[in-house]
Amino acid sequence: MILNAFMLAFRQIRRNFLRAFLTMLGVIIGVGAVVVMISIGNGTTKMITDRISSLGSNLLLVFPARAMNPSGANLRRNFSLQEAQRLQALTQDYIQAVAPILQSSVVLQFQSQNTTTQAQGVTEGFFEVTQWDSSEGRDFEENEYRVGSNVCLIGESVRKNLFNESNPLGQKIRLNNIVCECIGVLESKGQGGMGNDQDDVILLPMKAFLRSVSGNNSLFFVNRLMLRAKDNADSTEILPVLTQALREVRNVRVGEKDSFEIMDTKQIEQTLTSTTKRLTGLLGMIAGVSLIVGGIGIMNIMLVSVTERTKEIGTRMAIGALQSEVLMQFLIESITLSSFGGLIGIIWAFFASLGLSYYMEIPFIFDVPTAIVAFLFSAFIGILFGYLPARRASKLNPIDALRHE
Repeated sequence: MILNAFMLAFRQIRRNFLRAFLTMLGVIIGVGAVVVMISIGNGTTKMITDRISSLGSNLLLVFPARAMNPSGANLRRNFSLQEAQRLQALTQDYIQAVAPILQSSVVLQFQSQNTTTQAQGVTEGFFEVTQWDSSEGRDFEENEYRVGSNVCLIGESVRKNLFNESNPLGQKIRLNNIVCECIGVLESKGQGGMGNDQDDVILLPMKAFLRSVSGNNSLFFVNRLMLRAKDNADSTEILPVLTQALREVRNVRVGEKDSFEIMDTKQIEQTLTSTTKRLTGLLGMIAGVSLIVGGIGIMNIMLVSVTERTKEIGTRMAIGALQSEVLMQFLIESITLSSFGGLIGIIWAFFASLGLSYYMEIPFIFDVPTAIVAFLFSAFIGILFGYLPARRASKLNPIDALRHE
């Protein structure tokens, strides 16, 4: 009986193919939208996790906090080299290395090419903290840090903008009022957690950077500290110790607000991924509303179908068809419509997710469990919204059905 009901359902769909397809369209869009939203959301979460992980694990960032001076102006008191050295001494049980960093936007020039990029002045601890190696050439040497030699390392984006396919090693690059020699190319890191291009950078020894930007070697104040915690250190233990050490280093009195801000990349990653997952779930629920709309469309069409086929129903019941058989026939027809719509929606969602992932430059993650749940839900929609028309068909009086015009 069930097999015959399926055959009748397929024949009815084939007979009114255009109407059946338009009926399924709501389910197709609903299932496809849910799966696409979840896939894009998962890909975005993976992209954020990868970008923050590219900064390195156990990484802490310390910035000077804004403070209001008596005149009402917002000021930041930057960190000195002595403060960075003292901070490392106070937290040596928890912090592996401290890297003071000063950065500024500069214009680079090589022959007829020029580009604007971020220049960073770094010290000996930078590469230990960031774990950023060179793909070509070498890193800075100790004496180059000490005397502030005019040497530099460039990111992959700077290399493409200035040198195209030529070898940059040994070439002279003009940066503000100095000329520096390129001694290495940094490994490509791609976009950062905030969407910035991490490869669009040029690194110089701190003293060389100060000469090129301020023209004064004595102004050794930096606007950011990067710290790498030891592998066995617990972040819940590190933050209170680091906060207390910074208050001591910065001479913050009891009762005064901290003159610094601490950012833990692990906490940033957890916050961003949690937010992204919640937004993904919310968008999936909103997209799921279209499944309900599709189900209402199926119910409307099935009610119309019952009205159109009243004589057919009366004939079948007159020659011995049971109410349960008529109910099953229309219910299976409804389930077939919604299930086919769900299957087509999943196929459409796969290719749509693939195309959007490529266009948005995020990892392609097709969530199979979500696709299965969406398909099963589409079948449930067929049962839920197909039952009323099927029950109405099964309750028809054969005599009244045969007399129907």
